[in-house]
Amino acid sequence: MASQTLPNLPIIDFTMENLKPGTNSWLSARNDVRRALEEYGSFIALYDKVSSELKNGVFDAVKELFDLPKETKSQNVSDKVYHGYVGQLAHIPIHESLSIGDANTLEGVQSFTNLMWPSGNDNFCENILKYAKKIAELEQLVSKMVFESYGVERYYDSHLRSMSYLIRTLKYREPKIDETNTGADIHTDKTFITILHQNQVPGLQLQARNGDWIDVDFPPESFVIIAGDASLAWSNDRIHSPRHQVILREKKTRYTVGVFAYNTGTTDIPQEMVDDEHPLQFRSFDNMGLLQSYFDNPTRLSEETARSYCGIRV
Repeated sequence: MASQTLPNLPIIDFTMENLKPGTNSWLSARNDVRRALEEYGSFIALYDKVSSELKNGVFDAVKELFDLPKETKSQNVSDKVYHGYVGQLAHIPIHESLSIGDANTLEGVQSFTNLMWPSGNDNFCENILKYAKKIAELEQLVSKMVFESYGVERYYDSHLRSMSYLIRTLKYREPKIDETNTGADIHTDKTFITILHQNQVPGLQLQARNGDWIDVDFPPESFVIIAGDASLAWSNDRIHSPRHQVILREKKTRYTVGVFAYNTGTTDIPQEMVDDEHPLQFRSFDNMGLLQSYFDNPTRLSEETARSYCGIRV
């Protein structure tokens, strides 16, 4: 069996040595991925290509990063929304995050590292870069299965060339007595795929397609895969982009590392996604434009972002 079902999300095993395209294990896992993304918009991935040593090194590096002065962290700016430092927000005071663009490239990670530590920090740079590359491989594995399962694998190579990877490091400190325990408001991601890893302090809640809210707890060797609004539009509403939030349930500081995979350029809806049962619902779109659209209208219900930005009005 490639997967099993827990009371929260499906678990899909990517650790099998024989998980290669065309094998029975691959076909079974591929079907499980599609079913999970259509029903939940998410699943838990068991993935052993990131060693415990690397995970520990990354979280040590993240803690070191957040211990920097606010004046230093505030230098993390970008002309792309949600690609820089976020913190000190009145409605979610326990939340703080920093972003590393082009995180699977030495240039991207080195640029961020030099900004935070002008004298250099080789340990931070090496750990983050190695981690980002391994998680990008997992994202590409999942995407390949998705493309194959819908019979659109001929578009996969061009999709792969269009991807960019952003790491968001997130800290949710223990709330004070008079503070909310909300670390992230209800939202959907605007990514194609998001991959999250946490320091074993729970808090993620996610809404399945049927409306049920799920407390997501995942073991140390696993990662949470979440489909974003770009996947929803690209798949012509087959893939669910789940609303989710962070509510701290323990009096501990929670650290999360998220790898956000975005399409660059124009994303077309494959013609194979359109049939009598699934009439065309979305136009071609720009992923960064989709993200900007949400930023410009933050009060709009999350699930309406893709429809208002690139939906076809009947």
